[in-house]
Amino acid sequence: MFKAKTIMTTNVITVKRDTDIFSAIKILVDNNITGLPVVNDDMTIAGVISEKDVLNLLYNVQDAGTKVENYMTKGVVSFNEDDSLIDIAECLIKNNFRRVLITSGGKLVGIISRKDIITYILKLRHK
Repeated sequence: MFKAKTIMTTNVITVKRDTDIFSAIKILVDNNITGLPVVNDDMTIAGVISEKDVLNLLYNVQDAGTKVENYMTKGVVSFNEDDSLIDIAECLIKNNFRRVLITSGGKLVGIISRKDIITYILKLRHK
């Protein structure tokens, strides 16, 4: 069985709840990524800030709250590092998000995107 830890990205770029929203947007743009985990000091998951979340800034750039916590999605789906890639793929198929967070002992240890799974499928095909 293929497990999450097989393909997860472990060098995860994160932000905190009190990160300035425009700093978070710059991180997304500079790193060509579509979402960032929002973590607490102990690396537990507080939420995710995605491109979709920050689109709301268009409506009120002048009056925008300046913190990530004002825009992030809370209650995000996560998986354990030993969970099946099949389960993760099914979750990504059924839901309208591009990535899932991977935990160990309740703390963020990785991330898996749709692209990661697609790349892995291609590798399996060439073996």
